[in-house]
Amino acid sequence: MFARGSWIVATIIALFCVCTYAQQPQAASQQLVSQVCLGCICEVTSGCNTTIGCSGSVCGPFGITWGYWSDAGKPTLNDEPNSADGAYPRCVNDPYCAARAIQGYMAKFGQDCTGNRVIDCDDYLRIHRLGGYGCTGPLDSKYENKYKLCIQTFGRQ
Repeated sequence: MFARGSWIVATIIALFCVCTYAQQPQAASQQLVSQVCLGCICEVTSGCNTTIGCSGSVCGPFGITWGYWSDAGKPTLNDEPNSADGAYPRCVNDPYCAARAIQGYMAKFGQDCTGNRVIDCDDYLRIHRLGGYGCTGPLDSKYENKYKLCIQTFGRQ
């Protein structure tokens, strides 16, 4: 199951590394969530399906809601106004803009959810899935197991 999609995750991780730094070279040191972590969150959320679109209240390969995007600072594609009609789905359906939304959300809500006194991908996954105020709650075991396999495969960077 995971082996088939692991090349997709590796590709997404490589693309995040190249495109994120190419688009925002001075922001590289400001990245809270590593490229590997973003790739694994993407993988466990949708299999990193970049054509998934919107379903109900969630959109894109990271499954981002309007409220999440808003809390993240409403990043947009090509610096369009965040009030532009369709700015939210255009951003969160684009993996790089969605990754910026995740960075913004974690800048606002980043915390030690696991109680190990370190804020790392384990915490970011929980915040992404359970929200900034509920990250100490239980994760679905299937979701958590897919994440652990991804992190073991690609490392914690």
